[in-house]
Amino acid sequence: MTAAREYLTGEAKVIPIESAPSWGAEGTTGAAAEPGPGTEAFADRLAQRVGALLAGRLGSAAESTLGKGWEDRAANGLAFLRRRITGDYEVDEFGFDRELTEEVFLSLLRPLAEKYFRIEVRGIENIPAEGGALVVANHSGTVPLDALMTQVAIHDHHPNRRHLRMLAADLVFLLPAVGELARKAGHTLACNEDAQALLERGEVVGVWPEGFKGIGKPFADRYKLQRFGRGGFVASALRAQVPIVPCSIVGAEETYPMLGNAKTLARLLGLPYVPITPTFPWLGPLGAIPLPTKWTIQFGEPIRTDGHPVEAAEDPMLVFNLTDEVRETIQHTLYKLLVDRRSVFF
Repeated sequence: MTAAREYLTGEAKVIPIESAPSWGAEGTTGAAAEPGPGTEAFADRLAQRVGALLAGRLGSAAESTLGKGWEDRAANGLAFLRRRITGDYEVDEFGFDRELTEEVFLSLLRPLAEKYFRIEVRGIENIPAEGGALVVANHSGTVPLDALMTQVAIHDHHPNRRHLRMLAADLVFLLPAVGELARKAGHTLACNEDAQALLERGEVVGVWPEGFKGIGKPFADRYKLQRFGRGGFVASALRAQVPIVPCSIVGAEETYPMLGNAKTLARLLGLPYVPITPTFPWLGPLGAIPLPTKWTIQFGEPIRTDGHPVEAAEDPMLVFNLTDEVRETIQHTLYKLLVDRRSVFF
């Protein structure tokens, strides 16, 4: 960062960038790639050159254009770039890259949450300050934006800036690029083993039990919860002895009102559905823009599981009852939020 700051302020000479060095071995799960010979020197020169270009092009107009503190922001950005090139960052065994998630993914999603959907977050205090917790939410909206917006809401509104580790369907990890990005953002396959491992490590884990039945339901069935499956998420919470936090999301249903489903095309593409909405496919790529609905995300009071023994996870009746309790809590809260809502868009 020192070199970058010097070149942003014009206090150092520009060093020519040499040809790019070897980048080292390919990265593996659980650790960043080892930098190859000369990588750090190349990264320093790259940061210096970019910093010099910024300082030279912007000059004295930089502060009026970019605002106060632009040098610090630019230097931080160049330092981030250097760490990515040299491999000076960490990922956990699930592939979670905390720095990339905070600096890139959440930064890209934040304007959508704050400015476009204007999300109101309630009950964030119900997510514990530390230790494991299982967030269970309703799923809707044709495109799973609700899961991404919940991730932003928890990180930005929780006092401890906690990260939501989502359990995603198999299809997510089969899609080119999407699966790798999902791993980098901290998410993993929706299976009991991964869920329990994350919960026992003290992570906040998110699950949307309705799956594709929830996000792919017709608009006429909006805010009517679909089946929650066999309650595998409850069994994982019981084994890890962590609280279950019901989460109710209002506003996502109207982002892409699903009026129909091109089932034949969906089968050909191997997709659970191909939506037909008021704007898609009629407006082409513009039809992919979500409607600017006003959202509310409410986290309910935690349902404790530590009052039951770990073996209770093998009791199908208890698991069913707790699953039903979570589902009914979310459904009741949805109805209440809908009654209080004055407008879909305002």
